[in-house]
Amino acid sequence: VQLQASGGGLVQPGGSLRLSCIVSGYTGTPYAVGWFRQAPGKEREFVSAIAWSGATYSADSVKGRFTVSRDNARKTAALQMNSLKPEDTAVYYCAARAYSSISYSRDEYNYWGQGTLVTVSS
Repeated sequence: VQLQASGGGLVQPGGSLRLSCIVSGYTGTPYAVGWFRQAPGKEREFVSAIAWSGATYSADSVKGRFTVSRDNARKTAALQMNSLKPEDTAVYYCAARAYSSISYSRDEYNYWGQGTLVTVSS
């Protein structure tokens, strides 16, 4: 199973970015997708997750600004990030867990992508 995240880059405060995640090689049961981020010197933290059904959950720090979505047929997921702030600067990872329901715990995700860097700066 491989996950590939892309779409990161440099954006000014208040700007938007859309991250994409491609899941390949997975042939098991329905899976949930999570987005996590890790800023320099900090632990990896939960951002948003989406269940197989499309139910979503986001961290308080991004609610109202970030939207997670998925296309089960295409095996892709996306994280639309609006109103970006400097504190959103981090490497963003997508991850998959072999259960259909959401989890906000990184320990419950089986597969991880390589990460994509988002820098919010003027």
